[in-house]
Amino acid sequence: MAVTLERGFPVSNRLLTGVRARLTVSALALLALSAGPVLAQDVGRMEQIIRQSADREEFSGSVLVARGDQILLDQGYGLANREWNIPNDGETKFRLASVSKQFTAVAVMLLNERGLVDLDAPVKTYLPDAPESWDGVTVRHLLTHTSGIPNLTALPDFEAQKTRPATLDQLIARFRDLPLEFQPDQGWSYSNSGYILLTAVIERASGMPYAAFVSRNLFQPLGMTDSGYDSHAAVLPHRASGYVPTPSGFANADYVDMSIPQGAGGLYSTTRDLLKWENGLFGGRLLNAASLTALTTPHRNGYAMGLGVAPNATGAVIQHNGGIEGFNTFLAHDTGSDMTVIVLGNLNGPGPDKLGADLMTLARGGTVTLPEERQAVAVSAEALRAYEGVYDLAPEFSITIAVVDGALTAQATGQQRLALFPEGEDAFFLRVVDARITFSRDASGAVTGLVLHQGGREAPGPKR
Repeated sequence: MAVTLERGFPVSNRLLTGVRARLTVSALALLALSAGPVLAQDVGRMEQIIRQSADREEFSGSVLVARGDQILLDQGYGLANREWNIPNDGETKFRLASVSKQFTAVAVMLLNERGLVDLDAPVKTYLPDAPESWDGVTVRHLLTHTSGIPNLTALPDFEAQKTRPATLDQLIARFRDLPLEFQPDQGWSYSNSGYILLTAVIERASGMPYAAFVSRNLFQPLGMTDSGYDSHAAVLPHRASGYVPTPSGFANADYVDMSIPQGAGGLYSTTRDLLKWENGLFGGRLLNAASLTALTTPHRNGYAMGLGVAPNATGAVIQHNGGIEGFNTFLAHDTGSDMTVIVLGNLNGPGPDKLGADLMTLARGGTVTLPEERQAVAVSAEALRAYEGVYDLAPEFSITIAVVDGALTAQATGQQRLALFPEGEDAFFLRVVDARITFSRDASGAVTGLVLHQGGREAPGPKR
């Protein structure tokens, strides 16, 4: 039941090694509910939680937490380069992976303000050679992952292709003739292809290369001097190396040519530059009020334009995460408290997502319980039997709950049976991994479903 990773950008976490998170922003529901009114931030507790993750070698990277432009925590953990024993800090540059999507979305909104891009115009308006199957696909559909265009990084040959340099046209050619997964705006499916196409829209509409447009119109106005489009050829001071965990220790991450991610995941930055970004974006320094509202209004599945949005009592948590070979990232902003949480990691794994969710909970005045701090309570075997059954989290992935020798157990598809420990009404935790399961009931009191909480994400599963 350990968390594993899939390839590509973003590297999507598999919960209990079997179910793909439906959203890269699925932690938002937890963030929105886990904290009440904003209270004093416990920076010491934040540092304790990060240090524990770093000491367990589950996280290596840099973290920044701020209220407005007041920095509460700014610290590096682990090594930016393990060969040279160079530590991470606030100046370390990390690949952002899918956190890049919000920059692409803002670039499109700027072009929209300038009358150069119509969000509801067909993609063919800007890419005249688009196939007939895309006639109903608009720019807005690309921004909101509702186009139905298949995801390039999920194609069977992506692993073999990711190391080969490609032009934008060559990338688009890899998926342009594939059938749509659904008709435009009739479904939702995370698609890096859509943001590769948006890269092309930006270049055609602006007459500038994507990297140059983003630098001139986004980075430079905000003084983000340590951000840009990544390149293997460039000599880039303070750039972190990316690593992956293996059974025998750490290894250098697989190579991916940086011509591949484009506007879907090709940017790099630092925690300090990303604070400038959050303050500039939500402070109205880039977009007018109408554009910012459009950018952050959920369209489907809690996803707006390059950002996930979860409303709460005082505003909303607006965030995105990302993953690419060797790097996982998390960037979130709570509009009600003006809190920003930035976690950039150069070790693949769920660490940044989990830390990001926990730090935002603490930033908003909530509490976080570490796995070793959880205490089991006594529940009779008879009461436990109410939870027995099979719960479907995905078409081919389920969790079977059963009472064995007087204790509740969970067995995910294709995995061993593991013990669940009760910690409260309808709430259980696991000891072998940092995960919890909560059960839901109907009005009659019958158990109807569960929610798996792991790695800062939530995966619901109705009972058969």
